[in-house]
Amino acid sequence: MDYKGRKLKKVIDVDELFSVHYFEYSSSYSFIGEEHDFWEIVYVDSGTIEITAAQSKSSLARGQVIFHPPGEFHALAANGLEAPNLVVIGFGCKSAAMEFFKGYHGFMGAAERELLARVVEESRLAYLTPLNDPTTKSLQLSPNAPIGAEQIIRASLEELLLLLLRRGESLSGRESGKLRGGSAAAEDIKKYLEARLDQPLSVEQICRDNMIGRSQLQKLFHDETGGGIMEYFSGLKIKAARRMIREGRLNMTQIALHLGFQSVHYFSRRFKQFTGMSPSEYAESVKMLAEADNSLSDNRTNNL
Repeated sequence: MDYKGRKLKKVIDVDELFSVHYFEYSSSYSFIGEEHDFWEIVYVDSGTIEITAAQSKSSLARGQVIFHPPGEFHALAANGLEAPNLVVIGFGCKSAAMEFFKGYHGFMGAAERELLARVVEESRLAYLTPLNDPTTKSLQLSPNAPIGAEQIIRASLEELLLLLLRRGESLSGRESGKLRGGSAAAEDIKKYLEARLDQPLSVEQICRDNMIGRSQLQKLFHDETGGGIMEYFSGLKIKAARRMIREGRLNMTQIALHLGFQSVHYFSRRFKQFTGMSPSEYAESVKMLAEADNSLSDNRTNNL
């Protein structure tokens, strides 16, 4: 029997990767701006930022994304109240379909966020270049990079762009998806936890408040996150602690108390378990990053 293969059509073809960043900025951070000859995605993982692009200003909140096309000048700043976390990806793509993303900004659905997280995680594994270094000019491949890491990055980024493109062109206007294998129950419990970061919750209390059995709860979160619910809850607390440290309005004792830790010593120990550094070491690293950013901005200003 004779078979005839079909060449697969590519609507989006990402052929270069210039940068992958995950920034944790202070509430007073500002970036004077730049322009370059490749595409850039800026996604707000937490907090709020003010974006200047193409001589217009807009405010982006958690869950929103903006695209900067090649040659577009863009700048950003925190709002002075919240310390934002940002994902910033620079990539090359000459596909005609990218016209759709000129001037694009909006919310990303859960499926798109999952793909973006995969790009960041694979980049951590693939490259020696730190993801929080704003001076990055090229990505250095790690000799220990897992096989196919860059292909996964490329495939995930292309799928992310295709989902946004498909959603934008859909006549029905439907959201592009929920978490694969996800459940409304898990999302409800995540929201419940996020609203109680100031409390020392127990598994029993979570089960009681959400009318769910212990084994069912643990299976639900293992399927959703790959880990236990209490570890997930602790991770939320530490993420909030990092934001509070960057905002600089509370000292370490106040942050520990605000997040329901038994003592500042226990808070410090848990913080180090999650981040690899103590809260004071993290605060110093944020200060050093801000100084490096300011120096970089000054150099750019002097070169204009």
